[in-house]
Amino acid sequence: MPTLILIRHGRSTANTAGVLAGWSPGVTLDERGIAQAAALPGRLAELPLAAAVSSPLPRCQETLAPLIAARPELAVHTEERIGECHYGDWTGRKLAELADEPMMEVVQRHPSAAVFPGQGGESMRAMQHRAVDAVRDWNARIDAEHGEHAAYVMCSHGDIIKSLVAEALGMHLDLFQRISVEPCSVTAIRYTRLRPFLLRLGDTGSLTGLAPRPEESQAAAGDAAVGGGAGAP
Repeated sequence: MPTLILIRHGRSTANTAGVLAGWSPGVTLDERGIAQAAALPGRLAELPLAAAVSSPLPRCQETLAPLIAARPELAVHTEERIGECHYGDWTGRKLAELADEPMMEVVQRHPSAAVFPGQGGESMRAMQHRAVDAVRDWNARIDAEHGEHAAYVMCSHGDIIKSLVAEALGMHLDLFQRISVEPCSVTAIRYTRLRPFLLRLGDTGSLTGLAPRPEESQAAAGDAAVGGGAGAP
């Protein structure tokens, strides 16, 4: 199965303002976020990529724009199911204010029970479920169209990426707040028939070692390397 390169969008105007953006309109990358996005083509330069999949929100599409410009041959797709969590009445509010809400303790300590208040508010369980379904569907599509050694990028949001990592590790959603992914960081998961492997988590450095190695047999790719393996050549 393919290797999924998850990219959290670059730092946004909501990040710097301390606001829970959700699906708020008008949230874009700030100056640092633009610079982070501009560095992505270089960081991903040695990786053969089959496709780019993005959340429909502008901050994700802006993050992928330099990569798409550098690789005009790359197929680009929008996927609603990896859009940000629907935070309901919390959308657009200051995080400092939300810290005093009783629901925040649930979000932090028992997120599988958290349902955001107000019209359109989503549960964190539903958020994870839709994101995992999207990844599984895209894995099958990329595998069918480009082969089992293909890699593709998916630009999404912090809570979405953390929930995908938790699922890949077999962690309960209640533990996912232990995971941290910075803006424009790369998290990579290589899926196999029997289990996924977390290759990178919140990586902000070189990504050369993620290049697929087609010479690996399917058995080797699906098994854990005893002793830890030799790593990238």
